[in-house]
Amino acid sequence: MAHIAKLRMLLFSALGPAIAVLLLLFFAGYVVLGSNGVLAWGDYTRQLHHAKVELAQVAAHRTELKNRVDLLNPRRVDPDLSDELIRRQLGVIHNDEVVVPLN
Repeated sequence: MAHIAKLRMLLFSALGPAIAVLLLLFFAGYVVLGSNGVLAWGDYTRQLHHAKVELAQVAAHRTELKNRVDLLNPRRVDPDLSDELIRRQLGVIHNDEVVVPLN
C-alpha cells in the first residue's frame, strides 16, 4: 500500500510540470504554425511585395491620367490630343495611319 501511495504522490507532483510543458509546446506550435506564425510571415512578405508592385502600377497609371487631364484643360487644350480624341470619337482614323509620339 505504501508503494501505491508513493506512486500516486509522484504522479500528482509531476502533473503540474507536465501541464506546463504541454502548454509551452502548444504555444510554441502556434508560434510556428499559427495564422500569424513564422510560416505565415513568408506569405505576408509575398503579399506585401505584390501590393507594392500593384501600387507602383496604379501610381504610374494615375500619373498618366493626370497628364491627360492637364492636357485637356479648357483654358489651354493641347491641339494634338484634342485632334486625336475628336478623330477617334468620330471614327475617322484609318487603319494605315501611324501615330508618332513626340515624347
